[in-house]
Amino acid sequence: MDGGSFSSSIGDSIDFDEKDLSLSDKLKVFKASAYDPDSYVTNRCRQMSEKEIRHLCHYLMDLRKASAEEMRKSVYANYAAFIRTSREISNLEGQLIALRNLLSTRAAIVHGLAEGINVDSLASSDGSTQDDRSNNEDNDSTNTESWLGQFIEKLEVLLAERRVDEVLDVLDEGEQMANDTRSKQTLTPSALLSLQKVITEQKQKLAAQLAEASFKSSVGAAELRSAVQALKRLGDGPRAHTLMLSSHQQKLHGNMQGLRPSGTSHGVAYSAALSQLVFSTMAQATSDSLSLFDDEPSYTSELVTWAVNQTENFAHLIKRYVIASPAASGCLRPVAESVHISLGHCSLLEARGLALSPVLLKIFKPCVEQALYANIKRIEQCTAALAAADDWSLTYPPIGSRSLGTSSLAGVIASQPKLSSSAHKFNTMVQELCEDISPLEILQLSENTLEGVMQVFNSYIGMLVKALPGSVDNENLEGSVNRIVRLAETEPEQIALLANALLLSDELIPRAAAKLSYAQQSNKTDDTSKRSTDRPSRPVEQRELKRRLQRLVDQLRDSFCRQHALELIFLEDGGVRLSPDMYLNMDGNPEEIEWFPSPVYQEMFGKLTRIASIASDMFVGRERFATILLMRLTETIILWLSEDQNFWEEIEQGPRPLGPLGLQQFYLDMEFVILFASQGRYLSRNLQQVIKNIIGRAIEAVAASHIDPYSVLPEDDWFAEVAQIAIDMLTGKTQVGAMENVSSPTASSVLSHGSN
Repeated sequence: MDGGSFSSSIGDSIDFDEKDLSLSDKLKVFKASAYDPDSYVTNRCRQMSEKEIRHLCHYLMDLRKASAEEMRKSVYANYAAFIRTSREISNLEGQLIALRNLLSTRAAIVHGLAEGINVDSLASSDGSTQDDRSNNEDNDSTNTESWLGQFIEKLEVLLAERRVDEVLDVLDEGEQMANDTRSKQTLTPSALLSLQKVITEQKQKLAAQLAEASFKSSVGAAELRSAVQALKRLGDGPRAHTLMLSSHQQKLHGNMQGLRPSGTSHGVAYSAALSQLVFSTMAQATSDSLSLFDDEPSYTSELVTWAVNQTENFAHLIKRYVIASPAASGCLRPVAESVHISLGHCSLLEARGLALSPVLLKIFKPCVEQALYANIKRIEQCTAALAAADDWSLTYPPIGSRSLGTSSLAGVIASQPKLSSSAHKFNTMVQELCEDISPLEILQLSENTLEGVMQVFNSYIGMLVKALPGSVDNENLEGSVNRIVRLAETEPEQIALLANALLLSDELIPRAAAKLSYAQQSNKTDDTSKRSTDRPSRPVEQRELKRRLQRLVDQLRDSFCRQHALELIFLEDGGVRLSPDMYLNMDGNPEEIEWFPSPVYQEMFGKLTRIASIASDMFVGRERFATILLMRLTETIILWLSEDQNFWEEIEQGPRPLGPLGLQQFYLDMEFVILFASQGRYLSRNLQQVIKNIIGRAIEAVAASHIDPYSVLPEDDWFAEVAQIAIDMLTGKTQVGAMENVSSPTASSVLSHGSN
């Protein structure tokens, strides 16, 4: 099934798979009240193949990720308003409680006054009974007032001795007594008010002591929890929670004073220590909050707000003292390591319900992007500096480089390709770039990284093109910069340019890109079936990357072929080797002709033979590239001949017509090219067709002079024999005199052409 039919079939089976639909429109089908997962899957997948089902699963996973990201953005966009509203509600609750207490106190006063008036107005005539009752009330009132005095004295002693738990028990006892006396009316209104005033004052005094003790630097975790619990028992939960968070913050700032950034060389160590300190403190604060206050919304909101503020402060410290300077200079490794460590510690809080990674990403991502782009620029500059002095000799990478690790020398030779010095530097820096950025998959910078690698590779290809002699005036690659590059003057050096480009594009850059893909897969936490749906997309991405790289390599290869073709066709003084005179002058020459390929084609054969020998040594395991290189070079020369208008105007319309001998020499040259290209296994169908066409054109030119071209051409076997002897002589397999054994072409030997 091709890509078009596959996409259309999926489109028919998924009614929401339209690129122009918004995310909310895509999710409508899942929000419907009648949505049934089982029936949905059955209806959609009944007629789908396994490949289409995998595509559907991949699409649904992408949709789920987009939905989760949209929800996260929505939550953080409105979180400040939510926190503000929660605080206002909490403050309102506190005010309502205070108002209720005030109304209760005033009601007690009014009730006491009313009872006093009723007692005075309802005096009974039964004096003895009333007197007895009054005596009993006086005795109860006296006892209660005596208890009140003891209560106040006991509270003052316990507070002075800082026995918090006992103070709380006594206060609870006092509140219970106040409630009992209010219901039994055993205290006068003034005594009741005095009791309530004492309880309130002592609560305030105890709260002040607890707050003061909590902010001491020597207070331990257990003492802090006890103080917070005590404040909560006093009925001041919001203050207790704020006090707990403030105490943790004060300790955090105190501990941070002992950590000092000691320069960029130790910046990662500072980041690790500070990150450990900050997020462990937040973890402890979260545990205390949940254990002491459960997960009440008002307290949870305050905790989240506090944690966000601490995370922002931490991120700004790391940015200022650790990653800002390296990011500006393109030192990606300390930036990536610091961010990775921070995100790792931050992720541990997610199990406690705090997802603070977006806070870090908002601050860190611009720095990482700056470091990434600066590093890409540094790769380009370093590679260009080495290319200016590169001798274009291929060697193994130096032992001990980061790309080799600690492998043995035998393993290095087996696994590492031979490159020139600038290509080694390019490869090392690209590998390091992808290694450094791969742990930061959450930042979603893989695509930017690959685009940056493509950018610097394009720049490097431009420098390799400029290293070809004579290419400065002829090449103008997109994105290329005018840089000084050492010229590759010899053929081995020029083929080394191709070896650099080929090995980088075919093996080394895809290897670096695979590190990014591997990091994306290893960081996924989905189950095995969901991970399996992502696998088909990876080969597609890798193929597309190789396709783009190959296009850049093709530019260098075409420049190489064009340069060598021009060297063959033109002389140093601007003259043309491949001129029509070499064929037109043969029929007017009375001297006996020695049939042999023309000098330009002899030189062409020698150049291709040398290039083939050099390429076989440099492209071990990549013989196909060498074959294509020879094929393209041969095609470039022959295509130039077929498209040279001046050449064919002289042949077809010039004052001297092409004669039988010139045609025979032209035919021999073309057969010579076909034979050595065929034996070298780089004869393409396109080359065969082009040669056939230009031979036909030459035959037509002779026929236009009223000469039967087929009557003057020998049989094909004669051309093949002469061409083979020429190849053997040029390669040293046959002595120079071997051509004398070849029979001369005769008129009787042309019958094979005449019938065609």
